[in-house]
Amino acid sequence: MKVGLFIPCYINALYPRVASASYELLVRLGCDVEYPLDQTCCGQPMANAGFEQDARPLAERMNALFARYDYVVAPSASCVVFVREGYPRLLEHREGHACVDSRIWEICEFIHDVVRPERLDARFPHRVSLHNSCHGVRRMGLSSPSELNVPYHSKLRDLLGMVDGIEVREPVRRDECCGFGGMFSVEENAVSCAMGRDKVRDHLSTGAEYITGADASCLMHMQGVIDHEKLPAKTIHIVEILNSHS
Repeated sequence: MKVGLFIPCYINALYPRVASASYELLVRLGCDVEYPLDQTCCGQPMANAGFEQDARPLAERMNALFARYDYVVAPSASCVVFVREGYPRLLEHREGHACVDSRIWEICEFIHDVVRPERLDARFPHRVSLHNSCHGVRRMGLSSPSELNVPYHSKLRDLLGMVDGIEVREPVRRDECCGFGGMFSVEENAVSCAMGRDKVRDHLSTGAEYITGADASCLMHMQGVIDHEKLPAKTIHIVEILNSHS
């Protein structure tokens, strides 16, 4: 399978180690991976700010850049959801295999549902608290929403269960929003920070050393709370754990 790795702009700028871990993990799992060097933002920030049509040139660029790959994989649920749901509105005269919105996957979703490994050669001897991001839960099905009367499942937890030495916990309010929400954190920063503090406290109640999840934006928001209040925890993206040998 030919995989094109899409790295969202904020991960490229702030968390390049997540990008490297994503590439290394997919290669270790047997994927033929390429990272197109000319990629840029998918357009989500403009759309979230109410200027979706301004994202059209970026959608056209991304659609062309990733046209030759069987799968497009990204370590960000929110960006993947925007491409899947926003690009059909933005792109016109699309045909068959060239439609990137039909071939893009969040990396944990891709590993869990497509690659389906029986084991991972990874070790992370720490207690972690699992963070479920809103896009991942309610737009992508990475876990089951707590408001639905259905048996609980979590693709992230399934993957973490393949890591040697790890102890996985989940907070009491396991899929409550951390308060980031993209533009929400800018326009309603006081509410956003209050939600972030509540969420971090909920995670710390598990006794975890690390908070992990699949969206670097949520982890960045919570790390800001941790740093500001000097709390005894760290955040780490799930791909760094799945790719870990420590």
